[in-house]
Amino acid sequence: MKLHDLSPAPGSTKRRKRVGRGDSSGWGKTAGRGEKGQKSRSGSTIRPFFEGGQIPLFRRLPKRGFKNPDHVVYTLINLNILDANFQDGDVVDTEALRAKKLLGKTERKIKILANGELTKKITVRAAKFSAAAAAKIEALGGKAEVIE
Repeated sequence: MKLHDLSPAPGSTKRRKRVGRGDSSGWGKTAGRGEKGQKSRSGSTIRPFFEGGQIPLFRRLPKRGFKNPDHVVYTLINLNILDANFQDGDVVDTEALRAKKLLGKTERKIKILANGELTKKITVRAAKFSAAAAAKIEALGGKAEVIE
């Protein structure tokens, strides 16, 4: 087999439709654009969601609410997840959580919640703790350190 012997499988390729090449081609005269109107003209584009001059949907709907630009979203992690993934005496912070694939690349601030039981003495460094979570960590001799 040589390079010049290669050809695509039968039926796998299709010729490009060449419009405006005479009436006998079937795509002559108006070239599939119909008769008159905005879309028959060359260079015409209609922007997305244009409704022909009618007030568009995004303007008909009411504006609601407020998005606070200073709002901070915390990644919530429960004590049962820490208990299952860390050993006695470990230090839990963002790097340790990322190494265990418990935290995504873009997630930054962590809040520890008290769901589940903790059986190991660990040091946890996070942006926030619920009061119950901090109490459970410190009851076992661990540390709940608030970092920024």
